[in-house]
Amino acid sequence: MILTYASQQDYDGMAGKGGDQPAWSEEDFAAMGAFMEKFNADLAESGELVETRGLDAPVHTRRLGSRDGRPVVTDGPYAETQEVLAGYWIVECDSFDRATELAARLADCPGPESVRATAYADVRPVVESRSELEA
Repeated sequence: MILTYASQQDYDGMAGKGGDQPAWSEEDFAAMGAFMEKFNADLAESGELVETRGLDAPVHTRRLGSRDGRPVVTDGPYAETQEVLAGYWIVECDSFDRATELAARLADCPGPESVRATAYADVRPVVESRSELEA
């Protein structure tokens, strides 16, 4: 699984709202969209794409926990967390190294330099059963 992250500020910037970071231009947003479409098409063409999804902004998130045996619901965004999961790709490929190679291509995704400077992705194997868990 390839996971990407963003902050509420990043989502606000993509929506054209400035803050601590400048708002994205229409050109920035279009360039990112075109990059992601090509990235997804390349993965589909190679037969490695299983599924991909982008996630809505953190402000539209609810976190559930428990306190004293009762459910506690907290609306996002969360002050204690800057970045949250923004999207993911499930890929089926020959090796962990190949998945890492695919994820490395995300470094070429266009966007404002303030966003590109802090962007990162994680690569994590998906396990099908408890027996596959490795410490």
